[in-house]
Amino acid sequence: MIYSKIPLAQTVVTLCKTHNIKHIVISPGSRNAPLNIGFTHDDFFECYSIVDERCAAFFALGIAQQIQEPVAVVCTSGSALLNYYPAIAEAYYSNIPLVVLSADRPKHLIDIGDGQTIKQKNVFGEHVLYSSNLKLDIKDSENISQESELPIFKNLENKLERFLGLQKDIQTYNESEIHDALTISKLNLGPVHINIPFDEPLYETTEELLINPKPFKIQNRLDKVDAFEIKSLLDTWHSAKRKMILVGVLQPNYIEAKWLQEIADDDSIIVFTESTSNLHHKDFFPGIDKIIAPFDDDDFRALQPDLLLTFGGLIVSKKIKAFLRTYKPSHHWHVGLTKANDTFFCLEKHIKLKPNTFLEAFLSQVTHHTKSTYKTTWLAVREKRRKLHKDYLQTITFSDFTVFNKILKSIPKNTILQVSNSSAIRYVQLFRFPNSIEVFCNRGTSGIDGSTSTALGTAVASEKQTTLITGDLSFFYDSNALWNNYIPDNFRIIIINNKGGGIFRILPGNKNTEKFDTYFETKHHLTAKQLCDMYGFEYSEAKNEEELTAKLSTFNDISKQPKLLEIFTPSRINDEILLNYFKFIK
Repeated sequence: MIYSKIPLAQTVVTLCKTHNIKHIVISPGSRNAPLNIGFTHDDFFECYSIVDERCAAFFALGIAQQIQEPVAVVCTSGSALLNYYPAIAEAYYSNIPLVVLSADRPKHLIDIGDGQTIKQKNVFGEHVLYSSNLKLDIKDSENISQESELPIFKNLENKLERFLGLQKDIQTYNESEIHDALTISKLNLGPVHINIPFDEPLYETTEELLINPKPFKIQNRLDKVDAFEIKSLLDTWHSAKRKMILVGVLQPNYIEAKWLQEIADDDSIIVFTESTSNLHHKDFFPGIDKIIAPFDDDDFRALQPDLLLTFGGLIVSKKIKAFLRTYKPSHHWHVGLTKANDTFFCLEKHIKLKPNTFLEAFLSQVTHHTKSTYKTTWLAVREKRRKLHKDYLQTITFSDFTVFNKILKSIPKNTILQVSNSSAIRYVQLFRFPNSIEVFCNRGTSGIDGSTSTALGTAVASEKQTTLITGDLSFFYDSNALWNNYIPDNFRIIIINNKGGGIFRILPGNKNTEKFDTYFETKHHLTAKQLCDMYGFEYSEAKNEEELTAKLSTFNDISKQPKLLEIFTPSRINDEILLNYFKFIK
């Protein structure tokens, strides 16, 4: 085995292995050479080389999103680290475990007017769960150059004994900090930052392990039921005639089918889900906007729940958020191990349990189902909306709306669908597709940056085919994602290219003016064809319904290279068709 000669580098690599962190996404550099040497010479680790740090971090996020275990990103010192920030923020708000390992210079070389000597300590602020600045050696901790003598040695008789004692304390400190950071990332599901100073020489290697870290106990997440807390909720539950369960982002199959069925059997409960909830039952209510967008004040008052119970991560639908903020429930409980967001400004209780644990403990105590017409009333509304949805599709021309209808029907069963933000995820919310399709989207910060890189990380981590549906701006913004040597042949990208940020046409404002086109919609004439030629994708395009039908018929066939389908839609009518849709289904 080949190791870096630097003990601190050996410590970081060894403890990552102890904590079973297998996936290491490295961006090339010089200052991080000691880490790169250690990771790439150990077959335990699966290492990836991604040059662009922003893409690298989102790629790692896609892997972590799938395996639900920490994934490490490794970069050199300076501005490289700052390019991780968008993915770090996404990981923080999406509860995805990322471990940032940033190489740094010794203290006496920081912020001295030299190249790439920025202040890296605590650079991610409150967007990480833990931030640690490791110590290199005694001189580094005292901010003294290598050429200077330590003041404490001038009056010490036994300098060697004192030096070894201090160095041992530093090693203990570093081991403890690394262990704490890795444990927090795994248990609390979020990003952590470990900043690691290295002094030159950086490239020397050895076949000897120079360290012997003390053993740490690897902790597991606590999921302990408080019987008193469970019982205290029952009176409120039994008295509520209108209970709403709203489910945000969840992993597929996260809640057991028996609890879903027990919930569905209660007529006082309606369950609103989103595409990213990955939760399915014939009596649940997907397509939230399709159901509630046409409501008037009387409808909203009739839907207003007495009790709101939420599971999962962040919610896509702006309409459900506006509804629950205006027509607040009397009680809002959130169930989950990580943070509870007061999205609707009425959060009463955070029950820190996994949903399955809570439902098993709670539903077993529920003595009866409250008599109510709540669910049956809204099931009738749901069916009416679905019929009108189908009718509307027969009345409109080729547009974003008809394109999403077609492509979602074409996604193969038992595959993964990644969706970019902005209009793409909002269109997906309006349509139904097979329950076996797993749906993901970066809803933590809801940014368009990194969607393609995240989808590639997903494709690498999963054996299933991954399809990315993305808008044109999101795709071109993250086009460096394709600079990646790990793209599987069954990876698919579908771009809806309406030549700009079409979602801005739906928002209030003066459309069809030069300033709107330039500074809001961002009109362009780019296509992905040249990028596909450069990065080895099989490219095809469609400009009308007949071409789209023909291209989709073979798009998911087995191939020897990944594929990209670019669909050009007429930007000037998409907003009208979508806004008229909500009027039609009223």
